[in-house]
Amino acid sequence: MTQTLLAIGTRKGLWLARSDDRRTWTLDGPHFLMREVPSIGIDTRVGPLRLLVGYRSEHWGPTVVRSDDLGTSWDETPDGSIHFPPDTEAAVERVWQITPDVHDNDVVWASTEPQALWRSDDRGETFSLVRGLWDHPHRPEWGAGFGGAAIHTILPDPADPAAMLVAMSTGGVYRTADGGESWTANNSGIKAPYQPDPWPEFGQCVHKVARDSVNPARLYAQNHHGVYRSDDNGAMWSSIAEGLPTDFGFTVVAHPTKGDTLWLIPVTADRERIPPGGRLQVQRSSDAGASWFTCSDGLPAPSYTCVLRDAAAADTHEQAGVYFGTRNGEVYASSDEGSSFVRIAEQLPDVLCVRAAVLT
Repeated sequence: MTQTLLAIGTRKGLWLARSDDRRTWTLDGPHFLMREVPSIGIDTRVGPLRLLVGYRSEHWGPTVVRSDDLGTSWDETPDGSIHFPPDTEAAVERVWQITPDVHDNDVVWASTEPQALWRSDDRGETFSLVRGLWDHPHRPEWGAGFGGAAIHTILPDPADPAAMLVAMSTGGVYRTADGGESWTANNSGIKAPYQPDPWPEFGQCVHKVARDSVNPARLYAQNHHGVYRSDDNGAMWSSIAEGLPTDFGFTVVAHPTKGDTLWLIPVTADRERIPPGGRLQVQRSSDAGASWFTCSDGLPAPSYTCVLRDAAAADTHEQAGVYFGTRNGEVYASSDEGSSFVRIAEQLPDVLCVRAAVLT
């Protein structure tokens, strides 16, 4: 039997939702009560499914824990899994992203605050710092966005095992073509209207980047004001914001199996940070951003909540499911690619991260 798993990370713990039909759900949790869960990775590549959770304790700090039995038990690396080398004079504040590699089944990538990239060669048990990015000459000038100094996007290139793209707030998009030894800023065409030079080489506040599942050189970016597409792996970006109710938001999710299809959750900005017109909605495009369709069936109005950058995901069913969680603790699910939604959880803490997987 096929089952869908939804992992929900919140300000005060982790919940796991499961469904056989994507209409009725059971909710298990909380795991790690009173620990912030900003990052979740679901590794379905080999063996039993592995859940990787980056959580932060106010007392003990951040770490990555793992479960191979859907949360029945959890393993933690002694003394924690991610540590800066002594010569960096830095400490991890939180783990922002956990991403299984697309080429090597043992490799898992993680990113942190302060802005750093990490590689694991043992499926997330221990991590080492990617020095090529940490030692980049731009790093001293990368600032902190409102949510922190975070690398929030890790996109290994499925066409090239030596290539990868990361994105951060603030700093923008960076790409390596040599396995992380060197990195170049890839922000041409992304505007930074809040800077003296609105078209800088770096310093953009990119909120999230997603990769097209059919054309891996095609990327979609939600910026702090601006929605963009690149057709050349980030070398150049062009606006696809026309037709949207606002060009601000935090999320962008690409369809896991269908090309040219993506979802955004727009937010009015800068100071309001609420859905446009007080109506919670998802914007869907099936032509790579040339046009947009409003998906709001089943979503509340009026609504004055917000959806954070990692609090949205899609599953890999033939008709993809779309999921997101809000800052007022509600979680919504669609089994028809966003055409309609049902609320599957409420009164949770502030939702920080949502990840989905299909179990067979």
